[in-house]
Amino acid sequence: MTAALTLGRRGQGRVWPNPAVGCVIVKDGIVVGRARTADGGRPHAETQALTQAGDAARGATVYVTLEPCAHHGQTGPCAEALVSADVARVVVATGDPDPRVSGKGLDILRAAGVEVDFGVCKADADRDLAGFFLRVREGRPFVTLKLATSVDGRIATRTGHSQWITGPEARRVVHAMRARHDAVMVGAGTARADDPSLNVRDMGDVPQPVRVVVSRDLEIPTDGKLAQTASQQPVWLVHREQADPSDWVAKGAHSFAVSVSGSAVDIGTGLKALGEAGLTSIFCEGGGALAGSLIKSELVDELVVFSAGLAIGGDGTPAVAAIGIDDLNLATRFDLVNLRSVGPDTLSVWRPKA
Repeated sequence: MTAALTLGRRGQGRVWPNPAVGCVIVKDGIVVGRARTADGGRPHAETQALTQAGDAARGATVYVTLEPCAHHGQTGPCAEALVSADVARVVVATGDPDPRVSGKGLDILRAAGVEVDFGVCKADADRDLAGFFLRVREGRPFVTLKLATSVDGRIATRTGHSQWITGPEARRVVHAMRARHDAVMVGAGTARADDPSLNVRDMGDVPQPVRVVVSRDLEIPTDGKLAQTASQQPVWLVHREQADPSDWVAKGAHSFAVSVSGSAVDIGTGLKALGEAGLTSIFCEGGGALAGSLIKSELVDELVVFSAGLAIGGDGTPAVAAIGIDDLNLATRFDLVNLRSVGPDTLSVWRPKA
C-alpha cells in the first residue's frame, strides 16, 4: 500500500477534478501491474494497472488507495473491471465519500466473492486525498496558505521591496509545492506589486497550475505577465458581480462573479465557485489581505511558513493583514506538524487544531 500511495502522490496537481489514486497489483510476490490516475483524471489507476497486468491479474491481490468507483461515467466502474479481471483480493486504503460510490464499490467486489480488506494506511490516504474529499463534502478545494517572511513576520519593506526575502533553496521548494496543487492563488495587491508569472519553473515538463487572482474590482493591469499569458496557462478571476471582466475574458481568462463580504470578495463563496469548477487544491501565495481573509474565515487547511534570518521592522508589510482579533482565545490556532531547514531559511508546516 505504501507503493500505491507513492504512485497516487505523483498525480497530485495533475488529475483534477478526479482524485489522485495509486494502484499496485501483486501476484505470487511479484508486482504485475502498477499505475496512478492519468493526467486529466482518466484513465483511472485500476484500469491502467489491470491492462498492464493482463492475464496475470487473475487470482492477484490489488492494492488501491481509494475505494474503486461504482458508477458509469465516461468509463465503466473500476469495481466491475476488477471483478471481470477475476482478482482474488482487493486491499483499499480509504472510502470514497462521493454518493455515487460510497460503499457501493466495496459492495460490488464482495458480492462477486472478492476478498476485501479496508482501512490499510487509511490516515495517509485521507491526508493525500483531503482536497478531493473537501470538494465532495463541502464543495470547496483544500487551501494551503504559504507565507515567506522575515523573522518579524514581514513580507516587504515599507517601500514594498520584497524580492527576495528567502533564498533560492526555499523558492525551489515553493515551485515543487505549486506543482502538487491544482491552482496557485494570489490577491490583487500581489498581482499588481509583483507582476508574478505564478507558474512552475525548473521542474521539467510538468502540467502548469491554474492561476487564480482574487480581486473585488479587477484592478489588475492587463499588460502584465498574467494577462499576456492567459491563453497559454489558465487565469481565473474571482471578483464581485459589478466588476467588468470583458478585457480579461478577451485575453482568454475565465471569470467568476461572487458576492461581497464587507469591502472584499466573500472568499468562502469564491472557493465554492472554484470547487464547482473542478479544483480540489489551491496553493495561496498571499498577499496579506487575502491571507487575513482566509484565516479569519477559517478556510486555511494547511499553513506553510518559510522564515528568513532577517528583520524588516514594524513599518514593513505584514504577512497577514489586520483581522480584528481582540481576544487571543478567538485566534485561529495551528499545530506544528513539520519543521526543517531549507538552505539558510526554515520551513514550518502547520495544520488547524481539531
